[in-house]
Amino acid sequence: MDVTELFAATARPDPALRYRRDDPNDPRLGELATFAPADYPAAQVVILGCPQDEGVRRNRGRPGAADGPAAIRAALYKLGVAGLEGLRLFDLGDTQIQPDLEATHDLHRALVRQVIADGKTLIVLGGGNDISFPDCAGMADAAGPALAINVDAHYDVRADTPRNSGTPYRQILEGGHVAPERFIELGGQPFANSAAYGRYLAERGARAFSLRHARAAGLAALVAEILETQAASVFWGLDMDVVRAADAPGVSAPNPLGMSGEELCLLAELAGAEPRSRLLEVSELNPTYDIDGRTARLAAVAIWSFLSRLQIAD
Repeated sequence: MDVTELFAATARPDPALRYRRDDPNDPRLGELATFAPADYPAAQVVILGCPQDEGVRRNRGRPGAADGPAAIRAALYKLGVAGLEGLRLFDLGDTQIQPDLEATHDLHRALVRQVIADGKTLIVLGGGNDISFPDCAGMADAAGPALAINVDAHYDVRADTPRNSGTPYRQILEGGHVAPERFIELGGQPFANSAAYGRYLAERGARAFSLRHARAAGLAALVAEILETQAASVFWGLDMDVVRAADAPGVSAPNPLGMSGEELCLLAELAGAEPRSRLLEVSELNPTYDIDGRTARLAAVAIWSFLSRLQIAD
């Protein structure tokens, strides 16, 4: 896939989502980000949306996550740029949604592979959590042996057919895209997962750290330990339902006892500070059930937190 094909396979971002204050003393991300295809080659960080929730529907979840990318952009582009002034941020738009989920995943994976191969750091906006499969596989295709960290209340290793929002990490493991010893579950809740899938992870050699374990160990200390894993690239999947419903009500599967919003943003900072991080994914934001944009704003601040710690060489 060349640059021409990259743009043919994506829909340009809605210009109405690009916030402008036009105040030289208070610029916003909507003014920093670029959108014209001519600006892509110089970009350091690329944003790509995947506005679909077919996988959520297949998994018997409540639909609405298809509107997640637009809601995140609307909140993100209103944020300030203090400390980000030199960042070359480009919005590639959205993957063109295909007639079925499998075809959408194939196209999205090819886009991810190309953006990563072009040397960019990629931020993907979901959409359902099923996009973790094409995101992680596409990154591994382009960047070599991957460490994949699923920050989620759920393991998402269901043995379901057809694929859905509960299957992406089983697809990744069974397909050999990530070695089990390089796959991490972080933030899981016992009431949100089955014993059978916990055994599956243990038998494969993957590591699962519950939210309680992460808090007891210290989130930053645990992440530092995880990042000692040998890998060429690091994938971070932030499912917004890892956050407690008080902070993130607008998700496909609300969580009464999840992470705080502050903890999510700390993780995003740690992800940004890791030089091998190549892809940050934010999924399962469901604006239909959000309250005053609370969840979209949190997702936006998490992305801002990631950007604030990036160390990108020219």
